[in-house]
Amino acid sequence: MTFKQNLIRARSHIIFILALLTAFGIVITLESIDFENRVSARVNIKNETVLSIPEPRALTEKEQEWAKIAWRYFENNTIPETGMVNSVDQYNASTLWDTSSYLMGLISAQRLAIISDTEFDSRMTQVLDSLVALPLFEGKLPNKSYNTISLKMVDYTNRETAQGIGWSAIDIGRLMVPINILVWHHPKFTPKVQAIVDQWDLAAMIKDGNLYGALREKKKTQYLQEGRLGYEEYAAKSLQLMGFDVAEALDYQSWLKFIDIYGINIATDSRRPEEFTAHNYVVSEPYILDGIEFGWDQISQQFSNRLYAVQEARYKDTGILTAVSEDNIDQAPYFVYNTVFTGGKAWNAITENGDDASEFKSLSTKAAFGWHALYETEYTQKLMDVASTLHDPDKGWYSGLYEKTGKPNKALTANTNGIILESLAYKALGPLLTRRQIIASK
Repeated sequence: MTFKQNLIRARSHIIFILALLTAFGIVITLESIDFENRVSARVNIKNETVLSIPEPRALTEKEQEWAKIAWRYFENNTIPETGMVNSVDQYNASTLWDTSSYLMGLISAQRLAIISDTEFDSRMTQVLDSLVALPLFEGKLPNKSYNTISLKMVDYTNRETAQGIGWSAIDIGRLMVPINILVWHHPKFTPKVQAIVDQWDLAAMIKDGNLYGALREKKKTQYLQEGRLGYEEYAAKSLQLMGFDVAEALDYQSWLKFIDIYGINIATDSRRPEEFTAHNYVVSEPYILDGIEFGWDQISQQFSNRLYAVQEARYKDTGILTAVSEDNIDQAPYFVYNTVFTGGKAWNAITENGDDASEFKSLSTKAAFGWHALYETEYTQKLMDVASTLHDPDKGWYSGLYEKTGKPNKALTANTNGIILESLAYKALGPLLTRRQIIASK
């Protein structure tokens, strides 16, 4: 038999061997790509931007006055019948995120001796009783928004809805921060906290270590993975403290991608909105909250350092004071994400729907206060020289300053004023959740 005939007879075996080698090659290549991506991610994380963290110190007289201005927002917007606080000045609705900002503002005001222990106890008791009384979406978890007077479920236009519009796992995760603080530092409230936790089915928003939100549209409810890099890890930390398995939500490297801006590797989320429905906003707020509430871990501190540094770099390049985050604004579309990066663009500003909102780019007051509390540098002092003027002494702190017009964004919100109070309490006392010894700033 000739060589050609033998080759023909053996062709099936040859094809099998070639196919097997090809398969092995594909597997090896994919494993190599994954390994290289992970190594690259780790190298980039360890490629440190080093910034010093100042020690806590007593607030100055001016800073104490700033804290009192922030507290006036809550005095003006507390509903006597329920103890709830409006998300926006004189607008009788609140999300759970904004309720959390009130609770953190309340805790901070007590620690800074702006309010008495008696007022703190009274306010906290009333709002916890209201949280227990909230009707729940599908009988499981709090709706995304409530009327602050009636405590009924409403949509984002404050229209009552018997069915509700869904729940936000990120908002609920934020609420668990003050809940944890109460258990550790104010155990007298533990029975009321326990009543809330027992009534809410927190496990319903956690699956396979991920956070899931609920969205009701067209009489149907969808359950969608919720959270992107920064917010996802922040919200998961408080739930982990409560014993829930949120390992995937805590993993910074699951969807990690770096974008080079001004030569600084900025951490972004690789999940595209076209495929995963939600936008990824690289903003200051989740990293600031992580720092002032928990005290950063090694990764979140490095990502925060870079996020702060790149905003300072933009100022040095353009002369524009930069401290960006999401904020309410005092005109349509009323809420804008001012970002370091989103939608494939650096320094992009968009609405929640992804529409361009570049004309509303602004310096965020809460971001300026937060970065100054955490770093207290020459640049953050420049931010504060401007941000410290953005207030009405009788109403509270405005949300920011528009870049285009140089005029204040006069939206007044619980979130801005709550985070300012938190930032000042951190300046005086260190991380709000981890610090055990509470000493009022004098």
